[in-house]
Amino acid sequence: MASKNVETLRAAHESWNRRDFPAVVRNAAEGLVYTDHSRNLTLNTRDQFREWTEAWAKGFSDARITNTEYIDAGDIVIAQFTAEGTNDGTFGGLKPTGRRMSLPFCEICHFDEQGQEVSGGCYYDQYTLLTQLGHLTPLAAGKAA
Repeated sequence: MASKNVETLRAAHESWNRRDFPAVVRNAAEGLVYTDHSRNLTLNTRDQFREWTEAWAKGFSDARITNTEYIDAGDIVIAQFTAEGTNDGTFGGLKPTGRRMSLPFCEICHFDEQGQEVSGGCYYDQYTLLTQLGHLTPLAAGKAA
């Protein structure tokens, strides 16, 4: 049986897939600190985090969190998942390319005793994302020595 914290994070991911952004942050502390490590971007409030999640949805209107796996570590929950979607909107100041992305994410979230998310962060390969979207040219394959 999954813990309350796992269920809270799972519900937030399901809410994101439905584009129910108030529900995404329903169990986040007002002073939530969340870091998008790939972009070196730290969000210091629940509202900033909600705006960040909305920006992903604006850049990829059909995006979904799929293939989720949750690891229960008490007051910490680790989520591994795939983010998939079509870049049909502006994202991070970059124009839409109409190309698809499929990208593995790792998210680590810390919960307080009341079950509110107080801090967290995500990790993903920004190079792969930008290459899939056509903003970067893939590096040439290396030759075996």
